[in-house]
This record gives sequence, structure tokens and C-alpha cells, in this order.
Amino acid sequence: MSPTLTTKLQPGTPAPDFTLRDAQGRETSLADYRGKNVIVYFYPKAATPGCTTEACDFRDSLASLQGKGYEVVGISPDAQEALAGFSGDFSLTFPLLSDPDHAVALAYGAWGEKLVHGEIHEGIVRSTVVVDPEGNVTLAQYQVQADGHVARLKEALGI
Repeated sequence: MSPTLTTKLQPGTPAPDFTLRDAQGRETSLADYRGKNVIVYFYPKAATPGCTTEACDFRDSLASLQGKGYEVVGISPDAQEALAGFSGDFSLTFPLLSDPDHAVALAYGAWGEKLVHGEIHEGIVRSTVVVDPEGNVTLAQYQVQADGHVARLKEALGI
């Protein structure tokens, strides 16, 4: 396997725009969030233990995040049907977007080599990027741990 090199985003740089479909097939774009802060998080696979922990943590923290002016969007390579099941099974109340060719993950630096069960695989690197109302990156975190991630993110954001 030849590694795909991605560049990690840096604070102060424009966030790459995207348009992806949600679990119901509706198009959602980063531009839809202009004028708001948005937390864009990338996760490897719906309904797996770490991804479920992280998604439920965002769900449980959504009111406090929104109260401080932050919206949340999750992105994975999962098909829309998998996202719909995941969202329904865990009562997720924020958009989950399908990035089947991982083009958005590549643009955000959230795709690359990672160690899974002692073997190197290429895939989603669990990552979170915070975008300001003007569309610029304010925070970019890569290789985050699912457990406790939202609490650490809120601390970094001063929430």
C-alpha cells in the first residue's frame, strides 16, 4: 500500500469547503454554517465502540456547545443507510455526513496511515476541526482519543 499523504489544517487558514449528503440524502455544505462556529469531526465507522462513544458524547454535550454558539457535524466514509441506522439507534441530533470517497477527509488531513490492532492501515484518522463564522480554522486536533474527547475539546474552546 502506498500511503496517501495529507496535510493537516492549521489555525487561521481557510477550511476547505465541502458538500456531502446526510443520512436522509440531503446535501449539507460547510457554507451552510457561515456566520456560526462549527465543529467538524471525522470518525472511522458508524456504530463501532469508539465512534459510538464519541458520537454519544457530542449528543450529550450538544446543548452546552450550541449554548456557546457551536454546531456539530460528523463525517465518515459510511453509506447514508449506515448513518441513518447509527443516528436512529443512538438518537443523534446533529448531522452525520457521508464522505464515501474520503475526499473531504483528505482535504482536512483526516485520512492517512494508522495503527489498528498492531497493523498499519490507511483510513480515517479520528480528527476534529473547529471552523469560525468566516470559514477559517480556529482549532485542528488529530489522532484524538474517542473517550473524553468532547470534554477535552470543550476545555480547549473555553466552554
